[in-house]
Amino acid sequence: MEGTISLGIFDQSGKLVRVLHQNAQLNDFTIGADALVTQWDGKDDAGQDLPAGQYHARGYLIGPLKLEDLGQTSPPKPDTDTNSVVKVRLVPDPLRKNKSPVIEAGIGFGAGGSYLETTDGLPLFKISETPNVAHALIAKKSENGIDVWQDDGREPHQFRISNVDQMMAFDCGEFELK
Repeated sequence: MEGTISLGIFDQSGKLVRVLHQNAQLNDFTIGADALVTQWDGKDDAGQDLPAGQYHARGYLIGPLKLEDLGQTSPPKPDTDTNSVVKVRLVPDPLRKNKSPVIEAGIGFGAGGSYLETTDGLPLFKISETPNVAHALIAKKSENGIDVWQDDGREPHQFRISNVDQMMAFDCGEFELK
C-alpha cells in the first residue's frame, strides 16, 4: 500500500503520550533492511521529558482516502445513525496474517481544524482547516465511507470520506525508556 503514516507513542496504560508522525510520507523515515526507522526523544506532545518505563509504538498506514466537501448542510439530529465514533474495517497487515481488524474512529477538532482520529486520540487524516470547530458528528455512509458534520458556530459543514477501508494498522512493539 501507498499512503501516509501516523505513528503514536503510548504509555503502559495505553494513553497516547506523543504523536510522533502525522500524515508522514515514506521519505520522512529512514529505510532500514526490513523496516522504516524513526527516532523519539523521550518527550510528550508538550515537550516534557517522560518518566522512565515501558512504552509502546503503534500506528496506521493511511491509503488513498478521498475527501469530498459537500458544503453547508444542517447536521442530522443525533440518533442511532450518528455518533461520536464509527467502526472501520481495515486492510489486514500481511506480516501479522490477521483478519481485517476493526477500529473505532472519531473526529478530533480544535483551533487548527478537524481530522479523523482513533478513539485513543491518534490523528489519522486531515478533514478541514476550518479554525475553531466546536462540534462534530460522524456517521457510517457505507462499508468504505463515512460522513462528517462540523460546526464552527457560524455554519454547519458536511464532508464525506471514502476509501476508509484503505488503512492498515501496524504495531512497532514495546520498548523501555531509561
